[in-house]
Amino acid sequence: MSHPQVVTIDRKSAPRIAFSGDQLVEVDLPIGTRVVYPKPPLAGLKDVDAAIRYALNHPDGSPPLYAKLRPGMKVVIAIDDISMPLPPMKRPDVRERVLTIVLELLKDHGVEDIEMIIATAFHRRMTADEIKRMVGDRIFDRYYPKRLYNHDAEDPKGLKEIGVTDQGEVVEINKKAAESDLLIYVNLNFVPMNGGNKSVAVGLSGYRSLQAHHNPYVLRKCWSYMDPAKSELATAFARQGKIVHEKLDVFTIETTVNNRMFDKPLEFLAKNEDDWSPAERAAAKALIFTLKKTPQAARQAIFERVPAPYEVTGVFAGATEAVHPKTIERGFEQYLTPVRGQCDILVTGIPFISPYNVNAFLNPLLVQVMAQGYIFNLYRGMPVVRKGGTMIIFHPCTDKFDQVQHASYIEFVHNLLPETRDAVELHKRYEKKFAANPAHIQAYRTGNAYHPAHPFYMWYWGEPGRQHLGRVIVVGADNEYIPKLLGYETARTFAEALEMARQTGPANPEITMLHTAPMLMADVTEA
Repeated sequence: MSHPQVVTIDRKSAPRIAFSGDQLVEVDLPIGTRVVYPKPPLAGLKDVDAAIRYALNHPDGSPPLYAKLRPGMKVVIAIDDISMPLPPMKRPDVRERVLTIVLELLKDHGVEDIEMIIATAFHRRMTADEIKRMVGDRIFDRYYPKRLYNHDAEDPKGLKEIGVTDQGEVVEINKKAAESDLLIYVNLNFVPMNGGNKSVAVGLSGYRSLQAHHNPYVLRKCWSYMDPAKSELATAFARQGKIVHEKLDVFTIETTVNNRMFDKPLEFLAKNEDDWSPAERAAAKALIFTLKKTPQAARQAIFERVPAPYEVTGVFAGATEAVHPKTIERGFEQYLTPVRGQCDILVTGIPFISPYNVNAFLNPLLVQVMAQGYIFNLYRGMPVVRKGGTMIIFHPCTDKFDQVQHASYIEFVHNLLPETRDAVELHKRYEKKFAANPAHIQAYRTGNAYHPAHPFYMWYWGEPGRQHLGRVIVVGADNEYIPKLLGYETARTFAEALEMARQTGPANPEITMLHTAPMLMADVTEA
């Protein structure tokens, strides 16, 4: 018998499973706890290639792509980077499928001057192997590295200012894209905050443009990152996007996928535990035991070795402003679960992966991003937890960082957070100097490191949660130093965390658990 996506525990039942990094823990929830589960995966399109061709030939708010093409023109194709989806999807990645069809169309119309740019902004450069996996062997072998490469937001000769918004915000993007006859953007939309005006204005931008919105002032005004209608971020992106579309001919291609994050033998992790078969219960017990006994690198590999069997659920093309609402609608169709009323205590696991640690360890700064940034913001309507409420998370908070990808994060966490956790103070006192660090910039430009401004952005990303929540309590931390540095409290057990939360909240608090992953959003209305 299948169960609804919102379950209230009305009797002593089997423990719920939560991620604690790359381990799993069993959580005994009190009677009366509400558990919010992801929706079942939407059905994938039966013929993805046909859907891509149809979208290109029947776009929204734009002539068909073929009508924009002429021999001898310069075309730049910008592509979303490795940060989405999570984890990477089974091959072929939908971006490969879109690129294959677009490149065939360009060839048929005599377009030979083509460059493809991975829209990384201040994210790390993708490795050659990662790019090959995303775009496919044939495209990689033909275009990499001269005509298929990562965007460089620090190349002084590679950026061009194309305008200024009505609020004085500079719009500066990749010069090749700015000087193209046609800019095609290929998006894989995994969360509602991505895509749309964000694609070009952020993905292909430099520091001067990013400063307009990647700051604590804008992020504190966001009601939810995942609800563009109430997001100050989306408003800022729209101002810059307006300039982009006034100056450039942009053809947007956006795709959506369902939430089939886990393939066999881990697919039971996406289900309500009440629906597990005896074999799945045994598999869960065995997995929890195995992960406890396995070294960290091997634990992470257990999850990373199995690519996600995501299926494509939508392909939309044309003018950005016409396309993106359809993309958001399809994403909401997959993710939104109706939830009535807020809670006093929000419980959630923190999974092993975020947009910023693909093929790396989820370091403490990214734990904060996932907790107070992404997971807290997985709502529409109103936050799941009331103002001043408590968030209980499960994670070891290990003081470990990838030395290549996150070198600048180490300095930020250990040198700057001991000085202040105030985002505005960090922004005013340290960001610009830190962002100009020549060693870190060189590692970003020539290696696979995140830009030195990026750890600041990651801290700012947690501002909505920091401003709204009264407390964050970590269960399962392997040290006290890191949680304290992040502004968190620690508890040895979930029962202890609940008792701590009751000390500053109602005696009989309303408790909600978000059963992530896979991806979900709570569509919260008044009780």
